[in-house]
Amino acid sequence: MSKEQVKNIALGADHGAFELKEKLKTYLGVIGYKIIDVGTDSKLPVDYPDFAYKVAKKVVSGECDRGIMLDGAGIGSSMVCNKVKGIRAALCWSPKTIVNSRQHNNANVLTMGSAQHDETDVFSMAKLWLETDFEGGRHWPRINKMMSIEKK
Repeated sequence: MSKEQVKNIALGADHGAFELKEKLKTYLGVIGYKIIDVGTDSKLPVDYPDFAYKVAKKVVSGECDRGIMLDGAGIGSSMVCNKVKGIRAALCWSPKTIVNSRQHNNANVLTMGSAQHDETDVFSMAKLWLETDFEGGRHWPRINKMMSIEKK
């Protein structure tokens, strides 16, 4: 279990990932997280950047400890989230990338592709990501260097 206090999670999805978002929201709620659902609220076509931006803003504002965004591939949402100052979004596709994104990169937003994973994998990867702590130590200089790019 994570030593970090991770309680409030911003969760968003586009129309293609709407059903998976709803299931993930229920699952994460059952295991003890408070979910702030930023949409979408149906399978009607929407633009993923709108919801990825909302997830990122909830995290940088401090309202949410971390964020999870789902779209078809996860690529576009990662790009959008990383445009928001203070966000370190990671597109992850395996337990190894999940752990690396947290331990080494201190990712604060996770993006995943709903067309790339089944429900069980998404649940287990989201749980692992939320429970994995940043190692700090030797990784801090790289995180600081990464974040200093925003100031240039």
